[in-house]
Amino acid sequence: MCVYKLIRGSVLGLMVAGLLAGGANAQSPDSSSRQQDIKKDKQDIREDKKDLSKDRADRNADQKDINTDNRDIKNDKKDIHQDNKDINGDKHDIHQDNKGINSDKTHLSKDRTDRNADQRDINHDQADLRKDRTDRNADQRDINHDKQDLKQDDRNYGANSPEAKADRRDLSKDRADRNADQRDINHDNADLTKDRTDRNADQKDINSDKKDLTADRKDGHNDVKDLKSDRKDRNQDVRDLDNDQKDLKQDRKDRNKDQKDINKDKKDLKADRKDLRKDRGAAAAPRKH
Repeated sequence: MCVYKLIRGSVLGLMVAGLLAGGANAQSPDSSSRQQDIKKDKQDIREDKKDLSKDRADRNADQKDINTDNRDIKNDKKDIHQDNKDINGDKHDIHQDNKGINSDKTHLSKDRTDRNADQRDINHDQADLRKDRTDRNADQRDINHDKQDLKQDDRNYGANSPEAKADRRDLSKDRADRNADQRDINHDNADLTKDRTDRNADQKDINSDKKDLTADRKDGHNDVKDLKSDRKDRNQDVRDLDNDQKDLKQDRKDRNKDQKDINKDKKDLKADRKDLRKDRGAAAAPRKH
């Protein structure tokens, strides 16, 4: 009886040991698989963190580019506004220069007309002066001739003779003519002096008008160059603005894509952490039994 119990106990012990060994052998593949899952989850988490960090860096870089683009756009608009003001100022200057040129031409034409009229007056005065001098010289010759006639008639006929009286009348008339011619000469000289003064003043005005005209034309030329340069700057600023707006649009697109990648990385990281917790919980459950 005792032997029988002993044998039965041994058999039962062997069966229990066999069952435990079978259970251990059955649990060994599951434990290894869970460890692999945990390892993979950790690796996925590390990759998710790297991706998240890289996407955040890209997003921040894109945001910096956006801020830079916004500043560039603001500066470009400011430059364009200033260029347009400069262009309008140049147009106004050119308009004023053209008015000045037209005024200078008008003054120059008038002064030339006055100078030519004064020159004609000078020529006329010189002709009158030559004529009056000729008349004065002729009258002087008549006076000299009358004096000789009077002297002869006084000697031949007496001082009170009709011939002597006639000679005195001729002498008096010729002297009056000579004096009138001298007054004409003096008047012609005065007119000639005045006309020359006027002519010289008109010539000075002409020279001044030419100088003003040259200066206004030079200003007009410079203002045209400034206008051309300002338009070129304005057009370049417009192109810069267009390029900056394109860059801004592209940078915003890149920033939004990076933000989507960040959101996806966060979602993946959250899911991988959840898987890790689940796998760790599954691995710890058999040890509690």
